[in-house]
Amino acid sequence: MAKKKIIEIERELCDGCGLCTTACAEGALALDEENKAVLVREIYCDGMGACLDVCPTGALKIVERESDNYDSRAAYVHVFKTRGEEAASRVHGIGEQAGHGHPAPGQKRVAFSGGCPGSAACEIPEAGEGRSEGKSVSGASELRQWPIQLHLVSPYAPYFKQADLLIAADCTAFALGSFHPDLLRGKKLIIACPKLDETEEYAEKLAEIIRQNDLRSLTVAIMTVPCCSGLWRIVEQAVELSGVPVNLQKRVIHIDGKLVA
Repeated sequence: MAKKKIIEIERELCDGCGLCTTACAEGALALDEENKAVLVREIYCDGMGACLDVCPTGALKIVERESDNYDSRAAYVHVFKTRGEEAASRVHGIGEQAGHGHPAPGQKRVAFSGGCPGSAACEIPEAGEGRSEGKSVSGASELRQWPIQLHLVSPYAPYFKQADLLIAADCTAFALGSFHPDLLRGKKLIIACPKLDETEEYAEKLAEIIRQNDLRSLTVAIMTVPCCSGLWRIVEQAVELSGVPVNLQKRVIHIDGKLVA
């Protein structure tokens, strides 16, 4: 038995909504007779934290402690029996090996997320992958992961490991016509709006992303409008909270679409 990341539930905070039980593709969580979330078996928990983003009360967190290793095959059998073949095909580490649930053409599914299909985590291949050699794609997207909104991303998503991370204010991609080739290429992306989002937990969540992922660089893209500078302050606070030295850069876009810094 070795240390691993695993879910921990603060029972007093759990309101019995059940969202975590569906967000966990591996079936590691269930509601007990008191309508509280419990860990079914530790070997079903992959420690990726897909359940964290859907918990409305903050009752869930990822801790590191001694436990039996995650067993993808056991999780697959468990989900197959309780939810059926289609759900079992999304179990982390099993999908295609089991012969079920092949990813859609042009997309590489990563089965560590569940819940709302719109927030299911996945990696996205480069535009040229799977296309005939010599053909190019005009205006090809440089986006390489999903989801991207700060409320939805998991700090433990594997695509953040040793990444060049871009944190962009929502408006930047619309103002800067060359956003994809000039700012996003080669980076993973998180978007947020410091004015319209509920940002109370943003600094701590970003700090956890920084702590967990040994980022190569961190770039913040903001607009010249005054409210947008709030995102830069949140990221600065996150870096300080993390206690991790980061190669931090700022890019600034004018409302006329010019990259001014």
